[in-house]
Amino acid sequence: MAVKRGLHRNRAAGSRFPIAIFIFVLLLVPLIFFVGRGLYSSDLNDILSGPGEKNLDWRERLALQHAKSLFSKEVIDVIAASTNDMGPLSLDFFRKNNLSASWKVIGEKTPALTDPEINLTAVDDKQEASRIKVDEASGGDHAQPVDPAKLARRQLRQSRREKRATELAQHDDESIVKLENAAIERSKSVDSAVLGKYSIWRKENENENSDSTVRLLRDQIIMARVYLSIAKMKNKPDLYAQLQTRLRESQRALGDATADADLPKSAPDRIKAMGQVLSKAREQLYDCNLVTGKLRAMLQSADEQVRSLKKQSTFLSQLAAKTIPNGIHCLSMRLTIDYYLLPLEKRKFPRSENLENPSLYHYALFSDNVLAASVVVNSTVKNAKDPSKHVFHLVTDKLNFGAMNMWFLLNPPGKATIHVENVDEFKWLNSSYCPVLRQLESAAMKNYYFKADHPTTLSSGASNLKYRNPKYLSMLNHLRFYLPQVYPKLDKILFLDDDIVVQKDLTGLWSVDLHGKVNGAVETCGESFHRFDKYLNFSNPHIARNFDPNACGWAYGMNMFDLKEWKKKDITGIYHKWQNMNEDRTLWKLGTLPPGLITFYGLTHPLQKSWHVLGLGYNPSLDRAEIENAAVVHYNGNMKPWLELAMTKYRGYWTKYIKYDHPYLRSCKLSE
Repeated sequence: MAVKRGLHRNRAAGSRFPIAIFIFVLLLVPLIFFVGRGLYSSDLNDILSGPGEKNLDWRERLALQHAKSLFSKEVIDVIAASTNDMGPLSLDFFRKNNLSASWKVIGEKTPALTDPEINLTAVDDKQEASRIKVDEASGGDHAQPVDPAKLARRQLRQSRREKRATELAQHDDESIVKLENAAIERSKSVDSAVLGKYSIWRKENENENSDSTVRLLRDQIIMARVYLSIAKMKNKPDLYAQLQTRLRESQRALGDATADADLPKSAPDRIKAMGQVLSKAREQLYDCNLVTGKLRAMLQSADEQVRSLKKQSTFLSQLAAKTIPNGIHCLSMRLTIDYYLLPLEKRKFPRSENLENPSLYHYALFSDNVLAASVVVNSTVKNAKDPSKHVFHLVTDKLNFGAMNMWFLLNPPGKATIHVENVDEFKWLNSSYCPVLRQLESAAMKNYYFKADHPTTLSSGASNLKYRNPKYLSMLNHLRFYLPQVYPKLDKILFLDDDIVVQKDLTGLWSVDLHGKVNGAVETCGESFHRFDKYLNFSNPHIARNFDPNACGWAYGMNMFDLKEWKKKDITGIYHKWQNMNEDRTLWKLGTLPPGLITFYGLTHPLQKSWHVLGLGYNPSLDRAEIENAAVVHYNGNMKPWLELAMTKYRGYWTKYIKYDHPYLRSCKLSE
C-alpha cells in the first residue's frame, strides 16, 4: 500500500507539471501576440486603464492583467524586442484605412505635436485605432463596424490639425517678411562710403595706424638727440659721429611726412640702422637720471617753442584780418586812376538836395574798403521799400576817396541818394580839438606802434596784439563820436559798419521810441564776456566809482543815434573827458567800443535782437534761422567775408550782393 501511495504521489506530481507548462504557454502566447501587434507599450497601465479596455476579449483582458505580475519589465522588453522583426504596421496602412496618424508603434518615433488640442485628442485616436485592430485580429466574425460619430470626430480633429499647421506656416511667412523688411531698413542706415574704404579689394585700403612708422621715426629722433648730448658729455666721439649721421638720415627721411604713405621707400632701412645705433648707445651710455633730465629739458624747450609759435600765429592772424587783399587793392587803384581822368563836371552825384533833408532816412558809413561799402549800400537799397527816401553819407580817407567816388558813379544805387566825403578835408577835426589825434601824435603812442625793436612785440605785449592795429591810427574809426559835427542839420541818423549786410527794410528803426536816450543798439550781455568788466579796468578808482562792472554791453555796427538828444547831453564832450583821462591807456585798451560804453552809459536804449545779429566773423555755431530772420547781420571778428579767412558757411550772405562779372572785378581777378 505504501508503495502504491508513493507511486500514486509521483504520478500525481508528474501530471501537475505538464499542466503548469500548459498554463504558462497559454498565458505567454496571447502576450506575444499582443506585443507583436503593438498593443503593449512601455507602460501597460496606459492600455489597462484606458477606455478601450471594454472592447477586448475576456481572455485578452485576463492575459494582460496577469502578464505584469508574472514577468518583470526586463523580460517583457526582451520579448518586445524579439518581435520587431514581425514588421510593425506602417503609418501608410492606417492612413489608407482612415485611421489616426498618431498610432504609436514600438520602435517608431513620432514627433510630439505642440498644439495642446492635438495632443489631447491623440490619445483617443490611439485607443480607437487599437480597438479596431484588435477586432480585426480576433476574426471577421467578431469585427464591429466603425461608429460614424467617432469617424466624424476623427475627421474633425484631422481638419483642425491641418488648419493649425496652415496657420503656423502663414505665421512663419509673416515673420520672415518682417525680418527681411527690418534688414532692408538697417541696410539703408549703413554708410556705404564708410564701409567701402575697408574693402580688401581696394588698393587705398586705410590702415588704422596710418602714421605708426612716422611716430616710430620721431621717437627714434628724440632718443638720438638725448644720446647725442650724453655721448658728447661722456667723450664718446665714435658713437657721437654715428648718432649724428643716423640722425640726419632719419630727419631727411621724415621730412614733412604726417602719414606712412608720405615716407620714402628708404624709411624702413633708416629705421633699422637707427635702431642698431640706439641699441649700441643704450648699452654704452644709458643712465636713468641723465636720460630723464635730458628729456625734461627737451620738453621744456618744446613748450617754449609752442608758446612762441602761438603768439606769432595770433599776430599773423590779426595782421591778415586787417590787411586789404590784393584784389581789393587792385580795384581801388584802378578806380582811382579812372576817377581822376574824369572831367570835373562828371564827378558829381545827382539829388544833392536830399543830403540835408531831415524827413528822409539817412545812413552814416565810414570805410576805406570799396567792395565792403558797395555791399552795405546795395543790400540796403535792394531791401528798401522805397529806395528814393534813403540817403547814404560815405566818409573815407584820401587814398580811397577817388576809388569810392568812381565806383558809385559807375554803379549808382538806383533812386537812392549817395554822397562821398574825405575825412582829411574836415579841417575842424584837428589835434587841438580831438584828444585822440593829439595822443596819436605823442612820442609814447608812436613808440607803442612803430618802434621796430620793441621788446614786447610778441612776448609780454602779446595780449595787446589786436590793439596794435593800423585802424586805430585812422580817424575813420573815431569819427562816430562826432556825428552832430559832421551832419549838423540832421535829427536822426543810422550808423552802419562796413562789415554788415542788410537783409530787411530798416525804415522801422526811425519810428522806434528811444525814450529820451541817445543811442539805440542791440545788447550783447547774454554772455559774461560782454559786460563792462571785460572792457574796462575796474581796478582804477575812476572806473570803479562811475560804472557797474555787471552792466550790459551793446554792439557797434548798427546804431540809431538821436542827434538832437546828442547835442543836449553833450555826448562829444563826455567822450573827450574820458579820452583825456585815458592818455596812458590805464582805463581801457585802444579801440572805440570801451569809450563808447562809457560815453553812452545810461543813454542807450536796447533794440530787439532781430534787428542786429552778430558773430558771423568768429562764431561758427550761430543758428541759421536767427541769421536769416535778422534785419542786419554783422561779420564782427577777424574772419571778414572778403578775406580768405572767412567762414564759407556765412560768406554767401555777403557775396550775393556783388556782381563778380563786373569788368573791374574781373580785371582784378576778384571771384567768389
